[in-house]
Amino acid sequence: MKQFQLILTIALISLMACAQQTESSVKAQDPESLNYTTELVVGDINIPWGMAFLPDGSMLITEKAGELIHFKNGQKQLIAGVPDIYVRGQGGFMGIKLHPNYETNGWIYFSYASAEGEGDGGNTAIMRAKINNNTLVEKEVLYKAEPNTKKGQHFGSRIEFDNDGYLYFSIGERGERDINPQDLTLDCGKIYRLHDDGRIPEDNPFVNVPNAKKAIYSYGHRNPQGLIKHPEIGDIWEHEHGPQGGDEINIIQKGKNFGWPVISYGINYSGTSFTDLTEKEGMEQPVFYWVPSIAPSGMAFATSNKYPDWKGNILVGSLKFEYLERLVLENGKVIKREKLFEKIGRVRDVIQAPDGYIYIAVEGKGIFKIVPKN
Repeated sequence: MKQFQLILTIALISLMACAQQTESSVKAQDPESLNYTTELVVGDINIPWGMAFLPDGSMLITEKAGELIHFKNGQKQLIAGVPDIYVRGQGGFMGIKLHPNYETNGWIYFSYASAEGEGDGGNTAIMRAKINNNTLVEKEVLYKAEPNTKKGQHFGSRIEFDNDGYLYFSIGERGERDINPQDLTLDCGKIYRLHDDGRIPEDNPFVNVPNAKKAIYSYGHRNPQGLIKHPEIGDIWEHEHGPQGGDEINIIQKGKNFGWPVISYGINYSGTSFTDLTEKEGMEQPVFYWVPSIAPSGMAFATSNKYPDWKGNILVGSLKFEYLERLVLENGKVIKREKLFEKIGRVRDVIQAPDGYIYIAVEGKGIFKIVPKN
């Protein structure tokens, strides 16, 4: 039996490798031929999880351990009034996003692990707040996933706004693979959509489904750590961690089931199979998937004139292999992959700032700015 399972596992891996042959071919960019280099602009940060740029050009950085850093004029200052952060495993202070109309309303949005609510442990929460006198004020919890759990896996969580001003955020399935992601009555393993003040939109897909969580917009997700609006089309793009193989990029669609864990291009970390399905009617196929996994975190579309040869590309951080990955798109499909800045460290986030420069957050180091060599 064990020999049969081993043969089956090897066959499954080979099949997935064949199916993913083009996408799995990733080339390392020769540093000498690369037109860009990196410059450390904010040092000495342990796990810089998220970044957001204020209108004056200064930067807000979430530190996973529970700090909100304001970097301005070359100096770091801690913002007071941060909510109580439940730091466990992959959970902590995570995503950050400014309201699209921040300059008029001052709202900043955060995702973080919180112990509030019933049960021991914690779960992902979404808060909005304003900054006054270097302190968070007018704090409002807009959403808190239930129930709490002491498990340390798969909190998510990123935040994005669409062109209509709706707030999207991701929450991972919290290590409950066979319970949460396919059940609409349960939080976790979902992408959610709210109004910017936390109200549930009347046209959310499951508002009329008995006992469903009304904020759910799509489901069947594992651990989404990339969420970004397409700069031209306005669609919300997402990437999520698979297990061993099967990291995915998806275009989020209203009410759609993205399949986890019923379908997957990955296998268990032990090398065994948990599903023999890679597709099923009623479940969405990814735009792209990685085999092997790169452990993607952070996601940005490059549109800046400062990087003319990257325009229209997707940039994704790799936690596992410690580089920035460039994915070249053609007609909505990935046709080329490239490793950038190999061995720079675990890339946690990537963002294109309003000034057009791209910044990457690297664990144990800080924030790097990507600058043209000439």
